[in-house]
Amino acid sequence: MNTYASQKDGVFPSVCSLDCPDQCGLLIHKKDGKIIKVEGDPNHPVTKGNICNKVRNVAERLYDEKRLQYPLKCIGKKGEGKFERISWDEAIQTITSQWKQLIETEGPESIIPYSFYGNMGNLSAEGMDRRFFNRLGATQLDRTICSTAGAMGYKYTMGGSFGVDPVDTIHAKLFIFWGINAVSTNMHQWAIAQKARKNGAKIVVIDVHKNQTGRMADWFIPILPGTDTALALGMMHILFAENLVDEAFLQEYTVGHGELRDHVVQYDPSTVSKITGVPDEDIYKLARLYAETSPSFIRIGNGIQHHDNGGMCVRTIACLPALTGQWLHKGGGAIKSNSSYLGYNETWLQRPDLLKNKNTRIINMNAIGEALLSLEKPVKSMYVYQSNPAVVAPSGNKVRTGLEREDLFLVVHDLFLTETAKYADIILPATSSYENTDFYCSYWHNHVQIQEPVIEAYGESKSNTDVFRLLAKEMGFDDPALFETDVELITGALENTGNPYIEGITYEMLVEKKYVKANMKPLFPGKLETPSGKIELYSQKMANAGLPPLPTYIPLCDDGDFPFQFVPAPNHNFLNSTFSNNEKHVSLEKEPKLHLNMQDALLRNIEDGDLVRVWNERGECELKVSVGENVLPGVVATQGLWSDRPGTKHHLNSLTPDRIADIGGGATFFSGRVDVEKVK
Repeated sequence: MNTYASQKDGVFPSVCSLDCPDQCGLLIHKKDGKIIKVEGDPNHPVTKGNICNKVRNVAERLYDEKRLQYPLKCIGKKGEGKFERISWDEAIQTITSQWKQLIETEGPESIIPYSFYGNMGNLSAEGMDRRFFNRLGATQLDRTICSTAGAMGYKYTMGGSFGVDPVDTIHAKLFIFWGINAVSTNMHQWAIAQKARKNGAKIVVIDVHKNQTGRMADWFIPILPGTDTALALGMMHILFAENLVDEAFLQEYTVGHGELRDHVVQYDPSTVSKITGVPDEDIYKLARLYAETSPSFIRIGNGIQHHDNGGMCVRTIACLPALTGQWLHKGGGAIKSNSSYLGYNETWLQRPDLLKNKNTRIINMNAIGEALLSLEKPVKSMYVYQSNPAVVAPSGNKVRTGLEREDLFLVVHDLFLTETAKYADIILPATSSYENTDFYCSYWHNHVQIQEPVIEAYGESKSNTDVFRLLAKEMGFDDPALFETDVELITGALENTGNPYIEGITYEMLVEKKYVKANMKPLFPGKLETPSGKIELYSQKMANAGLPPLPTYIPLCDDGDFPFQFVPAPNHNFLNSTFSNNEKHVSLEKEPKLHLNMQDALLRNIEDGDLVRVWNERGECELKVSVGENVLPGVVATQGLWSDRPGTKHHLNSLTPDRIADIGGGATFFSGRVDVEKVK
């Protein structure tokens, strides 16, 4: 049995729980039972001791005086933030009595969970919670806010989230970071690229905002938001027209290359330039550079999928390595996500069989505001954990209006009194990942890792798995699946996975080694998990689903006549809303800014540093403006999701649309339009 948590002093192994591809190995330094330092584990084979500011300063968050220590109940008006302390017994009894009554009068679908990956631990994010709500018969949440559009788009091309082993990209001679601020969101891939650059590699960054990654590139290519599909198709046009494709690879490992060749004739560089804002000569230069450099590697980012056409965009970019045969070169190819290599037994972990009514309604989490306000059969109770929808969900004013409903029984399980928690009827204090037992699967570096508790639970806080066991007991459920231990959950999830890449990895092995790499092998020669077993440049499956079977540029939806495309991107020191309420991390990030092109600023008599109002029909914000050439004319960008603070208007997601993307039910955060004016 693990005793790290009970030991007062020493250095203990850990893993970063943040929703980040790098998933670093950590060493936790303790004195008198408290964490005094967090450093990277130098023995981790990929992250090698390097960690980001977010985690380096995580102890400031764990011991923040604002952290919740015991359950609370609301004693004021919703949203006022007035609460009083109660016991766990009272909290659990209050929740379950409300739910029993709702199930009797309104049915179990009147209750909905709302969660995401605030903690990437598999037990915390998709273990006992899924089992409990399946057994309850609650409305099902379609958890699509982050990566599903791109994941599904990539899957249509490649059969799943399978890419190159990132360690091998040290051999690449060309890195294209496409729609990813890797310095801030995938720092170890950037570090590999930097090392490769010392050996002659070139780094190209394609993005809508010249962020830290763009500034450090050999070549930064600014592009208009939502037009990346067209740029990829323009590259394909040139590759085929100038006979720069690998015909042997196309013949052996792809389907639809003939149809694609004919299809991309229409995407000539002149046409594509008008769509994307990228000059003709740069499109030629990029395509030829990509064709003539081997190995070449594309890191496909999260940003490009957050558009109306985001799934098709990722699907299209994923076709490029096939045209030049890069998958056969060590370090060549692409990564959108590598999560399929570490696929565990989700069915066993989540137990969908516990859901008796297979027609239970499903609500897309991106539409939670609309759901709270307008369903014919209304949501009467919501249980929020590992997420802060009042800040992170699109069309945020709708969401907050929904949370204000007096007839909505809201429970929030979190480490802090978040913006969402201020609307809660009951608040439960959550443990951090450092207080839990869990296992982690990187979606980038192909290692499974284990977290054993390194500190005691803070105050009266409890883990997700513990709380759902308490709720199950008080609901009177007697299903053994609802009372399995964390160790049993991990053991079962790693058994009978049907995934040869993690065959043989066990709980005991993880406890001994702390991290274990999947049984990796190159994708080619080999058979993919597409219907044809090959890279599908033409996808009959997409045609059957009513989607264009060939990569096709589809313009963004009409979002009104506002003059600016609005891109609320991530920043360096927060992760979504996590850390935005902690003074240390706020001091590192300083303040939110709106990046505006100098041509647009001149037309509006706006100067650098002015306070501006950013608005549309959904909401408004007030931000300081940064004038320059970090964005193209007609585009404005921000970085980070900022917590509510007195006297500020920083609710960026009050501006974003809650439309659903083309593929996979994804979010369209970056497809909104706004206007900008100087605050007088």
